[in-house]
Amino acid sequence: MSKPEGKGREGGRGGNSRMDCGSQTGSIPDSPRSSHLAIDIGGSLIKLVYCSRGSGESAADENCCSSTESAKISNGINFHSLRGGRLHFQTFETSKVADCIEFIRSKKTDFGGGWHLEGSKEKNVIKATGGGAYKFADLFKEQLDIVLDKQDEMDCLVAGANFLLKAVHHEAFTYRDGVKDFVQINDKDLFPYLLVNIGSGVSMIKVDGIGKFERVSGTSVGGGTFLGLGKLLTQCKSFDELLELSHKGNNRVVDMLVGDIYGGNDYNKIGLASTNIASSFGKAISEDKELHEYQPEDISRSLLRMISNNIGQISYLNALRYGLKRIFFGGFFICGHAYTMDTISVAVHYWSKGEAEALFLRHEGFLGALAFAWVLWLVALASTPNVGVDDEFLAGIRGFVAGSSWVGDQNCKVYS
Repeated sequence: MSKPEGKGREGGRGGNSRMDCGSQTGSIPDSPRSSHLAIDIGGSLIKLVYCSRGSGESAADENCCSSTESAKISNGINFHSLRGGRLHFQTFETSKVADCIEFIRSKKTDFGGGWHLEGSKEKNVIKATGGGAYKFADLFKEQLDIVLDKQDEMDCLVAGANFLLKAVHHEAFTYRDGVKDFVQINDKDLFPYLLVNIGSGVSMIKVDGIGKFERVSGTSVGGGTFLGLGKLLTQCKSFDELLELSHKGNNRVVDMLVGDIYGGNDYNKIGLASTNIASSFGKAISEDKELHEYQPEDISRSLLRMISNNIGQISYLNALRYGLKRIFFGGFFICGHAYTMDTISVAVHYWSKGEAEALFLRHEGFLGALAFAWVLWLVALASTPNVGVDDEFLAGIRGFVAGSSWVGDQNCKVYS
C-alpha cells in the first residue's frame, strides 16, 4: 500500500512535467581540443559520456546535437577547477544500437586516436560496461573497428556515484511534494550509503568506501518492466512516450484504493487512509471492461506508480537491514521525472516513518559511463594544488585506473 500522491510542483511548474535530466552548459577555453568516449550498454538504454576540450566547438557541438530520432540529449557538465573542457551526455535505446553506432561514426574524428590498451596493438579502444559490452562487442568491431574494453558493471556504478557525490557541487537532492532541495554532502561523512540503480532491473548496493561495496539485493521489476508492460498495454513505442502519457493519467481509475473497499472511509485501526492504494490495477477485476476501454494515460500512470512504490519500499527495507539512513537513487528510469521521484520519496518516508529519506542524483542515468570519463579530470585534479580532494579518493582513482590498464593520448595523458 502507498501513501497519497504528492502535490507535484517544482519552481512553479506543473508537477507532472519531466524535469531536464541534463546539466550545466558552457565550456572552459584555452586548452587543446581532445575528445574521449565511454559507454554503458544496458538492457534497455545505451548511455554515452564523452569529453571535449578547447574553444573550437561549433554551435552544434555546444548542444551535442544528433540527427537520430532515438537519441536523447543533455548538455555538458563543467569542471571549473581544471584545465578546460566539458562532459557531454547522450542516450539511445539499446534496440536501436545502429543509431548509436552511426552517432559514434559521425564523431569518430573527435574520438580517433583516443584510448588504447597498454601492451595491445589495438588502436581504437573505448571503455565499456553493461551487458551490451559483451553482446555487441563484435558489432562495434565490425562497424567501427572499435574494441570495447569491458569493465565490471558494479565497479563502474559505484565509482561513478562516488565521483559525483564527492566532486560535483549540487549533485544530490531530495524531492517531496514537488519541492526540490539540494543536499550538501560532506565527503568526509559520505559512507556508508545504499545505492539503488534502477535500470532494466534494479540493483541495491551497500557502499562502505572507495572500492568497498556489496550488492545486497535487487528486483527484476524496474525500468524494463515499465517499458515492456507499457508497450504491451498502451501500444507506446518508446520510454519517453510512455512517460508523457503518465503525465496526463489518473491512476485511481484503475487502482483499487482503501476507500473503494471501505465505502470511502479510512481504515484507521492500522493507519491506512482512504486514498492509499490497496491493489494496483485492482479495479480491473470488478469492472466489465476490455483493455481498449481504458485510457492509456491512466494505465501508464498506474504502472509507473506501482513500480516506483515497490522500488521505494524494497530500498528502505534493505537500508533498514543494514542500518543505513542515506539512500541514493540512480538509473535512467528516474531521469528527473517529477512523479517518479515523488512516488519513491513518499514510499521511503512512509515505510521508514520519516526516519530515512530518498536522495536523487542530477546525472543519475550515467553512473556507469561516468566511471571512466571522470578520470580525465580527476587526474588533472591530482596535480592541481589546493583543490580539496582527499588522499583516499585520489588513491581510489589511481587504483581504478591502474586496474584497468588505461592510458590516454599526449593531450589527455592519464597513467602509463
